[in-house]
Amino acid sequence: MKISSQNSINSGGLFDLEKKETDIQEYEEMMAQPNFWDDQAKAQEIIDQNNALKAIVTTYHDINNEIEDMKATFELLQEDDDEELKNELESLVESYGTTIDRFELQLLLDGEHDANNAILELHPGAGGTESQDWTNMLLRMYQRFCEQQGFKVEIVDYQAGDEAGVKSVTMIVKGHNAYGYLKAEKGVHRLVRISPFDSSGRRHTSFASCDVIPEFNNEKIEIEINPDDITVDTFRASGAGGQHINKTESAIRITHHPTGIVVNNQNERSQIKNREAAMKMLKAKLYQLEIEQKERELAEIRGEQKEIGWGSQIRSYVFHPYSMVKDHRTNAETGNVNAVMDGEIGPFIDAYLRSQLN
Repeated sequence: MKISSQNSINSGGLFDLEKKETDIQEYEEMMAQPNFWDDQAKAQEIIDQNNALKAIVTTYHDINNEIEDMKATFELLQEDDDEELKNELESLVESYGTTIDRFELQLLLDGEHDANNAILELHPGAGGTESQDWTNMLLRMYQRFCEQQGFKVEIVDYQAGDEAGVKSVTMIVKGHNAYGYLKAEKGVHRLVRISPFDSSGRRHTSFASCDVIPEFNNEKIEIEINPDDITVDTFRASGAGGQHINKTESAIRITHHPTGIVVNNQNERSQIKNREAAMKMLKAKLYQLEIEQKERELAEIRGEQKEIGWGSQIRSYVFHPYSMVKDHRTNAETGNVNAVMDGEIGPFIDAYLRSQLN
């Protein structure tokens, strides 16, 4: 066994330690200015960027400290071949390998919009209550995953199912690299189980779609929306889990007729604020549509067969007759269905993101 500090990520190239530490210092100086909070949105953006950089730099130093600890333990083993010490070192090396893999993946999330917040939408497929319940299970899975990652989740639209589950839900996931990670979840998710809604105890297959786009800074994108192209409707807000229910029609639905895009927002009590938030989401969707169109055009020029749509099945969750979750894009799989439904989807995301880097 050979342990060397050369195993750590170099502080240049992909991971430029000096630049990151300089950026942190500059952000700290900006945050110390008396007028820092005059523009709250910009101030929060700076704080988030600074926290993200500090997390990366701290992890970098932690990794190097781990290397030094392993080297010291290894040197002790050279002097005294102690079995307990050997087991401890092997455990440290295994843990270090996992940490390095995750850190490397974090550094590789360098796409143009990977660092952005994410707008995630879930919609049930055909099947009524069964598929609506499956959508609710996915909602819980993503909420648990985001909680584990330290992301903040803000549900901006929630349409409850007729008997159980969810008809549709839109949430904004806030945190560094939220889009970078969650973009791996875009697609159709398939469930196979014995339905709790079937008195005959038959096996059912259900589908739900997950759509993920980055949340864009509207000041940085140029999207003009013709007022004649949209219809704005108001409706009474409703929600689950104790969310407020307005007695007035404060919720907003905007339909963009040329594209068929529909966005809802009912998170705010103010109709004006809901309209602003809905317009922001509409602009983000239209901007993403433009990006995908350009990608399709480039793919045609290069002769690539690259699917951009979210309509294809990406993952199966089998509860019966056996337990398995399998991603059809990477063949990553696990038999621990309960852990996956509790938010342990990191291995699937890692496998997908690494496959895109190859």
